[in-house]
Amino acid sequence: MSEQTREEDRPAERRVVVVGAGMAGVQTAVALREQGFHGTVTLIGAEPHQPYDRPPLSKAVLLGTAEHSAFDVDFESLGVELRLGTEALGVRPADHELDTGSGPVPYDVLVLATGAEPIRLPGAEGVPGVHLLRTLDDAERLRPVLARRHDIVVVGAGWIGAEFATAAREAGCAVTVVEAADRPLAGALPAEVAAPMTSWYADSGTELRTRARVERVEPGAVLLDDGSRLPADAVVVGIGARPATAWLTGSGVELGRHGEVVADASLRTSVPDVYAVGDCASFPSGRYGERLLVHHWDNALQGPRTVAANILGSATGEVPAVYDPVPYFWSEQFGRFVQYAGHHTGADTTLWRGDPAGPAWTVCWLREDRLVALLAVGRPRDLAQGRRLIESGTPMNPELIADPATPLKAATAQTAGPAGGSTR
Repeated sequence: MSEQTREEDRPAERRVVVVGAGMAGVQTAVALREQGFHGTVTLIGAEPHQPYDRPPLSKAVLLGTAEHSAFDVDFESLGVELRLGTEALGVRPADHELDTGSGPVPYDVLVLATGAEPIRLPGAEGVPGVHLLRTLDDAERLRPVLARRHDIVVVGAGWIGAEFATAAREAGCAVTVVEAADRPLAGALPAEVAAPMTSWYADSGTELRTRARVERVEPGAVLLDDGSRLPADAVVVGIGARPATAWLTGSGVELGRHGEVVADASLRTSVPDVYAVGDCASFPSGRYGERLLVHHWDNALQGPRTVAANILGSATGEVPAVYDPVPYFWSEQFGRFVQYAGHHTGADTTLWRGDPAGPAWTVCWLREDRLVALLAVGRPRDLAQGRRLIESGTPMNPELIADPATPLKAATAQTAGPAGGSTR
């Protein structure tokens, strides 16, 4: 057989193009190589910087204790082509082409990993001193503001608002946090769970103004709807994020009610040969019986392994892998380490472990007798054990859960005696 014949018989290498150079995109490229993919991998990022991790932006990078948070990945040795500073403009599935600001990019498999973008405060765009905190450039613009110890107003008492306020207070700034709801984290936690966190602001020297809406922002001040005027050398907006998917309009890729890419249980989209992973995509959870949209780091870390497995498996006809994680995230704020695992609804039963006025406590959510979620403040062992119990679906004993001295792994139904008491 001639060399030419052997070349003609060899299957063409598949081309995987990954759009988005954040955690989800980078991990997809890494997972493909780790799982044995030998085709070409192209990673496209809109920012000009080397791909970087986002959590340090609100901590070490912002405070100047780290210059960057670039991923420790040798893309060249992995055989991953980086195309940075390249904006995705659209997808033409029929042609298997991605349109970018640098021209069309052909693909055999496309992975959407464009993440989320911050929601902007209406009327504040273009006003000097108004900042977002999502990118490395955002953090670098804010770092000298903190160094000058300015008066800072933070709009939004969610996770990012609390983390930024923590860093600003550590830098010596005077900080006021303005929240339209009646409590911090109103969109994430029920009132009785978020209530103890309100005192964390005052303890740190941060002023928290709840039920306060921004009427307008002007240079040097924030005006609230009650007529009060807050001095502000800088305003940081942290009122949420939405999937960065506007560029997919008209592509045929199905988008959900939040603008997210609607993926199936294997993270495939509505069009052939296109997957979606991370903050930009929702997926159906068999564990929780509903579609989940998870905007957290761990989801962007775990999902790419499923995408890579299914890209490789699609070439050999393997049954697609299913993505059904126990969601997890963590936050450092006001000297507390807060962790959450699972997913709860208002119909689930709430159980407390420990005194919420103290430095360490946990809230557990039960659905029937199964643990479905928990929030741990300063109790990392509860989180680690609880996460495994959620994954296993082990029946739990509510009385033992409520005893903070009982390890969660020992609070199962199997440890209860005939009358419901503990057999310890």
